Amino acid sequence: MVRAVEVVRRFRRLRALVIGDAMLDSYLEGTAARLCTEGPVPVVRKTAEERVPGGAANTAANLRALGAEVVFLGLVGEDVPGDLLRAALAARGVDDRWLVADPAVSTLHKLRILADGQYVVRFDEGDSRAASPAAHARLLEHLEHAVPTCDVVVVSDYAYGAVADDLIAQLRTLRAARHCPLVVDSKALHRFHAAGATVVTPNYLEARLAVAPGAEEPGPLDLAEVKRIGRGLLEQVDAAYAAITLGADGVFLLGRDGAGRHLPVHPPAQASDIGAGDTFAAALGLALAAGADVVEASRIGIDAAGIAVACQRTAAVPYQDLLRRVSLCDLDGRPASMAAARRDVVARLDVARLAGRTIVFTNGVFDILHAGHVEFLRRARALGDLLIVGVNSDRSARRLKGAGRPINSERDRLALVAALDAVDEALLFDEATPAELIRALRPHIHAKGGDYSDVRLPEAEAVRAVGGRVVILPLVSRLSTSGVIDRIVALAGTADSAGIGTNGAEP
Repeated sequence: MVRAVEVVRRFRRLRALVIGDAMLDSYLEGTAARLCTEGPVPVVRKTAEERVPGGAANTAANLRALGAEVVFLGLVGEDVPGDLLRAALAARGVDDRWLVADPAVSTLHKLRILADGQYVVRFDEGDSRAASPAAHARLLEHLEHAVPTCDVVVVSDYAYGAVADDLIAQLRTLRAARHCPLVVDSKALHRFHAAGATVVTPNYLEARLAVAPGAEEPGPLDLAEVKRIGRGLLEQVDAAYAAITLGADGVFLLGRDGAGRHLPVHPPAQASDIGAGDTFAAALGLALAAGADVVEASRIGIDAAGIAVACQRTAAVPYQDLLRRVSLCDLDGRPASMAAARRDVVARLDVARLAGRTIVFTNGVFDILHAGHVEFLRRARALGDLLIVGVNSDRSARRLKGAGRPINSERDRLALVAALDAVDEALLFDEATPAELIRALRPHIHAKGGDYSDVRLPEAEAVRAVGGRVVILPLVSRLSTSGVIDRIVALAGTADSAGIGTNGAEP
C-alpha cells in the first residue's frame, strides 16, 4: 500500500484536465452601522473586495494549488466577469487559453455581499446554456487534444451547459484509447449514465434526487439508507464507485460489488462548505492518478476538503497544507509507528539506490522551525538526489534539551519537516543519536550543520560503517531554536513587568 505522503508528493508530476462550468465568485465585504432611510435594510460601507475562481474554475484552481499542471475547458462570455475570471485564474497559475469565449454566453458570476462577516445577499448572473454551435465545436476540439496528454479527468458540471451530451460521449470514446481516472461531480448525474466514470461524487441530496426525483430533504443520517441510495445510483450511472459526500459526517463509498464503507471526518469548529466538493473531487482525482486505491484516494480527498472548509469563502488548498495534514497520519487514520514508517522508507531507498540516486541524510529536533532550518535543509538536499530527515521523538528531545522541551509535539514537528519542499522523507527516531537510523537507511552522505568534525560527531562511526561520508555545512543564519525561545521568554518578562497581559490589556 502506498503511503498518503508519497501519493501527495506525486501530485506535482501529474497533468489534470478539468471540464465544466466556469464561474467567477466575488465577495464584497463591509461594515453595517445603520439602517437605510430608504428602506429596512442595512447600509454597508465596503471595506474589502475579492474575486476568485468558482464552480469548475475552483476545481481547476484546487488542482493547480495541489501541484498538478492544469488544462481547463469551459465557456466564458466576452464580458467583464469573463475578464476578471481569467485574471483570477492566471493569478493562481491556471492557463486560460483552453477556455472558449462566446459572444452568445454571459459569464457565470456569483456576487456575495457580507456585512461584519455575515451574508446579506447573493446575486447570480450569467448564462451559458445558449452557447453557439461553434463554441461547442471548439470545446470538442480542445477535448480531443487534451485527453491524450492528461493523467486524470475531473468533470465539474453545475448543469449550466458547458458539459453537453456530445462532449460526454466524446470523452468516453477518447478515454477508451487512453485510460485514466475520471471523476464526475455533477448536478445532473442522470446525464452520465454511459460515461464510464471511475468515481461519481454527489452529495447526499444530489444522490437521493438522482435515484428518486422529488425526494424530500434527508433527515438524520442513516447509513443503511445511504447505502441503498448509493446502490440505486450505481444502477443508473456507469461508474465503478460512488463517493457520496455527507458534509460533517464524511463520505460513504460504495462499489459495484455492493460493498459500502463509511469514511468519517473530524470537522473544524467553524466550517464553510463553499467549494468543499470541488476540493474533494480535485484531491480524489489526483490521488487516483498517483496510484492510490479508491479508499486511500477518498481519505486524501476528505483531508483536502477538511482544510478547505476551515477557510473563509471559496478556497484552493495548497499542496504543502495537504502534505502536512497527511503527514500526521498513515492511511488508516492512525499515527504511523516508527518501525513501520522506517521499513517503508528503507524499501523505497533500496529501489532508489539501485537506480543510482544519491541519498542524503540529516537529523535534528526542529522544535520551532525557522529560516535557518529551511536554508540548511535546502543546502543538504543540493548534495544529492533524495533528502531523508531524522526527527527526534519527544522522549529523545527531552533527553537532549531538558525539561520543558520540546515546545511542539513530535507529530507537529514531523509534519512540518515532511511538508518542506527540500525534504523527500521524514522519520522519527527515539534514540539519543541517529546512528541506528543511519545503519538502517544507509545514506551516501550525512549532512550536519555547525562546527562538528568526524571525530566529535557521535554517529560518524555509523556513517562510515555503511560506506557513507560526513559533510559539514557551515551555518549561514544566526537563528537558533534556543535563541528564539529565550527571546520569547524575555519579551514575556518585559510585558509582565510593564503590567501588560498576554492579550495586550492590563491584567
